[in-house]
Amino acid sequence: MDQILQWISAYGYFAIFGLLVLGIVGLPVPDETMLVLCGYLISRSRLHPVHAFVAAFTGSASGISVSYLIGRGAGLRVIHRYGRYLHLTPKRMDRVHEWFRHIGHWSLTIGYFVPGIRHVTAIVAGSSELEYRQFALYAYSGAAIWVTTFLALGYYLGDKWMPVLHAIHRNLTIVTVIAAAAVCVWLLVRRRLRRSRRKR
Repeated sequence: MDQILQWISAYGYFAIFGLLVLGIVGLPVPDETMLVLCGYLISRSRLHPVHAFVAAFTGSASGISVSYLIGRGAGLRVIHRYGRYLHLTPKRMDRVHEWFRHIGHWSLTIGYFVPGIRHVTAIVAGSSELEYRQFALYAYSGAAIWVTTFLALGYYLGDKWMPVLHAIHRNLTIVTVIAAAAVCVWLLVRRRLRRSRRKR
């Protein structure tokens, strides 16, 4: 945390932008912690609220766009070349694409609030050839909501921001584990139902 504060003190809004680009792409940068810290610095008049928001939003939007382009370019080549070993057939990828068309794009918005999910959803969106217009609408809206939420937390919590942020991280991790377990159970039940129908 002290290192991040030093970077922000030395490089200002460029540090906020650069760190969020790296964090959203997937490097180990404590994104939410940095945003809450920035909100706290805004409350102490050490950062300008509009400048901080613009730096954070453009950094987040740029980072998730890089992940999308990785999925769109390298992701497709890897899937076409090695997808059969992972059971990622063209037919299955078509299904993923349709899923993103109808509901999957919401994961680009909600995924910001789930640690370790942000860049994955963007890569999947790119590799499933989700149109950029759709990607931008949901991903950039999510970035604006996410940045605003954590800046506001730091601003209004003041000196109490750190313990509250730890509690948020803990609860998000629990929710993520429960959600992942529920999805796994749903997929298993769905597969068994399909097998039982085929046997009939």
